[in-house]
Amino acid sequence: MASLTASTPSAPLPLHSGASATIRIEPPRSLFEVRLREVWAYRELLYFFVWRDVKVRYKQTAIGVLWVILQPVLNMLVFTLFFGRLAKLPSDGLPYPVFYFAALIPWTYFSYSLQSTTNVVVENQRLITKVYFPRLILPVSAALSGLVDFAIGFVVLSIFCFAYGILPTLAAFWLPVLLLLALFTALGVGLWLSALNALYRDVRYVIPFLVQFWMFASPVAYPSSLVPARWRWLYGLNPMAGVIDGFRWAITGRGHAPGLLLLASASAVALVLLGGLFYFNRMESSVADRV
Repeated sequence: MASLTASTPSAPLPLHSGASATIRIEPPRSLFEVRLREVWAYRELLYFFVWRDVKVRYKQTAIGVLWVILQPVLNMLVFTLFFGRLAKLPSDGLPYPVFYFAALIPWTYFSYSLQSTTNVVVENQRLITKVYFPRLILPVSAALSGLVDFAIGFVVLSIFCFAYGILPTLAAFWLPVLLLLALFTALGVGLWLSALNALYRDVRYVIPFLVQFWMFASPVAYPSSLVPARWRWLYGLNPMAGVIDGFRWAITGRGHAPGLLLLASASAVALVLLGGLFYFNRMESSVADRV
């Protein structure tokens, strides 16, 4: 008997009045059969999942969207005091508040999306076991819902930049590319972890340590210029290194474009995302029985 988590070969065709059809649900025939067209056919469901996640996050909260602003602002103040004023770490010529806030906005989005994507399959286990839809929609919706918080934080960052006399330059056109790179990073790693979390529930306990380690392995509290030039490409295999370094450059127009670093990060993201898609596709046909 085929598992209900399997995906249909294509979206159902429109029927004439009084007509009937049989839809056969069967598992993918190969590891590389991802069926992205089917995800597109369910795009309205994807929209409602994203809207649901946004509403649930702010439902019955005392100060609502201010939480989105408070978290990076408070972290920025701590980083400015300890890493900037006391440790005297370089900031590539930028004011410390702008230097840290420009890194914390993409990092906060990434960390939130990674944790949400990891837990999304387990949190929707009742839905998965009762109705059919492409399971890939769940991690994609978790990654997209964080963009609302990112947009709010970006507005605050823009205000900081204007307050310090930093005006946008042509480098700002790279911001959508860098944001897309951060989204693909969170989605790619989240696909691996969400499938593993459905099989082994202790994966969720590893996520806080992974996020904390990843933050200190990324140029959030320090500039990537501290890394020796000959090791810069290796450092760039951390996808968020290229995203954060590029985000600082794009939003302020200061310094040099992170060419080699960004290229290494983009290559790593492509491998992680493709691997995550194939692994999630492999586990999709049995996840309803294991979740």
